[in-house]
Amino acid sequence: MRSDPALDKLCIDTIRTLAMDAVQKANSGHAGAPMGLAPVAYQLWQHHLRYDPNEPLWPNRDRFVLSVGHASMLLYSVLHLAGVKAVDDQGCPTQAPAVSLDDIRNFRQLDSRTPGHPEYRLTTGVETTTGPLGQGLGNSVGMAIASRWYAARYNREGFPLFDYRVYALAGDGDLMEGISNEAASLAGHLRLSNLTWIYDSNRVTIEGHTDLAYSDDVQSRFRGYGWHTLAVEDANDCAAVEAALAQADRTTDAPTLIVVKSVIGWGAPHKQGTSAAHSDALGEEEVALAKRAYGWPEDKQFYVPPHVPERFAQGVGARGTKAREAWQSRLDAYKQRYPELARELELIEQHRLPEGWDADLPSFEPDAKGEATRASSGEILNAIAPRVPWALGGAADLAPSTKTLLKFEGAGSFSADDPKGRNLHFGVREHAMGAVANGLALSNLRPYTGTFLIFSDYMKPPIRLAALMEIPVVFVFTHDSIGLGEDGPTHQPVEQLASLRAVPGLTVLRPADANEVREAWCMALASARRPTALVLSRQPVPTFDRTRYAGAEGVRRGAYVLADPPDGSAPKVLLLAAGSEVHVCMQAYERLAKEGIAARVVSMPSWDIFERQDDAYKDAVLPPEIGARVAVEQAASLGWDRYVGRTGETIAMHTFGASAPIRDLLGKFGFTPEHVYEAAKRQIARVVASSGLPGGE
Repeated sequence: MRSDPALDKLCIDTIRTLAMDAVQKANSGHAGAPMGLAPVAYQLWQHHLRYDPNEPLWPNRDRFVLSVGHASMLLYSVLHLAGVKAVDDQGCPTQAPAVSLDDIRNFRQLDSRTPGHPEYRLTTGVETTTGPLGQGLGNSVGMAIASRWYAARYNREGFPLFDYRVYALAGDGDLMEGISNEAASLAGHLRLSNLTWIYDSNRVTIEGHTDLAYSDDVQSRFRGYGWHTLAVEDANDCAAVEAALAQADRTTDAPTLIVVKSVIGWGAPHKQGTSAAHSDALGEEEVALAKRAYGWPEDKQFYVPPHVPERFAQGVGARGTKAREAWQSRLDAYKQRYPELARELELIEQHRLPEGWDADLPSFEPDAKGEATRASSGEILNAIAPRVPWALGGAADLAPSTKTLLKFEGAGSFSADDPKGRNLHFGVREHAMGAVANGLALSNLRPYTGTFLIFSDYMKPPIRLAALMEIPVVFVFTHDSIGLGEDGPTHQPVEQLASLRAVPGLTVLRPADANEVREAWCMALASARRPTALVLSRQPVPTFDRTRYAGAEGVRRGAYVLADPPDGSAPKVLLLAAGSEVHVCMQAYERLAKEGIAARVVSMPSWDIFERQDDAYKDAVLPPEIGARVAVEQAASLGWDRYVGRTGETIAMHTFGASAPIRDLLGKFGFTPEHVYEAAKRQIARVVASSGLPGGE
């Protein structure tokens, strides 16, 4: 592409004016960062980003992550000007623009493809949902790991199918958030030289100048993480930006941080005490003044000079198409040479699992002692993973405890020197672990993570975003209750289950025995559009005799009748539970049965799946006419009233736990068969008394 500084400036100013007009029309949003960063985004997209606007999901495309999500108009403007095509629900490109000029006019409006912060799946070209600061940076590390892993598994001599780079644009807020430090530390340790973060150091946050709360020597900090660091003193200096990006691309031994100094807005000094970074709009007068400074027609809104799209087509468009076509030719030849590996790639892109991926899974025999569900989970994971080569993951330094370590031959550990390993070692970095896993899933891999349930609080933002993006991450949480014992209330989760169950689009599964764990893993892996939280016990739980009781496949409906009165009579009381507490209900059930009292035990591993069943099934499991109900769970009671009603009884945690052996804890907090038995008797008596009939008939 021939040099034309005047035309390049025209393109940059078009990005700026589109942002100004969109924010002004919406009377909402952030124009300052898009205006300040327009030269950087233009230089990156036009000269470095390997991206085909006509095939925006091309597997070896470079990824651009706008971690500073409030600058969304920067991305929307570039997607429009570059002519990126929208994809349909099957991921196939259409002739429609990903972001039209009308979409920009409808910035931040209901049902538009240009929401306030970029959203994955909603807008083609948005690689991840960003907004909560720092999350995009964590995602970018996962994407860079994915690129390295793909290359290690699938590249062959003469067939470099995967070598894509990942670029993330961040601001002061991103680097203040703790997640960015966790993610940067991990990326530096792994020497991810295919990763470049561009830090917009505009020195402004919502409250004012960063001097109020932030004085880090960012470059020194990142050098300490093992990063290569560069500085550009003026974001408008396209030559300096170009030189920095070129040097980052040449770096082979570390990720790169480029610190770019910009002035937010269009060059006007930030007034102390104002919140320019959070202003809704510039105001018509300021917009006119800015346009005048650019030499722009002041009376035109959403104006795109005809030469601007042409310029983008000559740059990112032509370069991306050429690179993608060359890659496609390599892939066609690769299919002939390596058909089995090529078939794996097809399945990955189609979000499908291999034929027979769930074959030969362990089936667990009845066992009164049983084993912890975390232990059976580890066995099942190690049976599934060899058949799904793109399933990979790890724990936040807790793999021996969470049983998430892959132990079969060839599993290996992912490292800077061995990127084909499938065990990821995140270190004690729960927050970054979740965001990195999201980045892996956004790269079409099937990641899982592992930590204790209490530490899900550290991971809530990426869990929430996984659900929002509809990506199939499996979050494994062990040590799920006061059953972990002596570690005490700091490590005993109480409110975490309720919190996870409240997340729309997240499937929470708390299995009761080893066979329920098997079914839970099958559901988690079969789900292509929902993340899953597997909540598992540290303490052993019995493995139920499925020849006497219902089969574990009932897990697939969220809740099911595990045991009914042995004589076939109608139950008089329902005992409801999830996880390790189901066996407590079963012990109470057996005692009630010996006394001729008809009881039903319902295992409820997943409330959200159960709620998606039809009313007929839900009523069959929980008959409305049975008012005597007891729910049992070693967690907060919040939500159980939906199933036991206003007059039912819930045996749950109403305080934090305590440090003691598990037997003492279960007695203290009422999680014993005797306590459940007594509650069941009370419930039956209450219903009999309220009916006014002898024996409740």
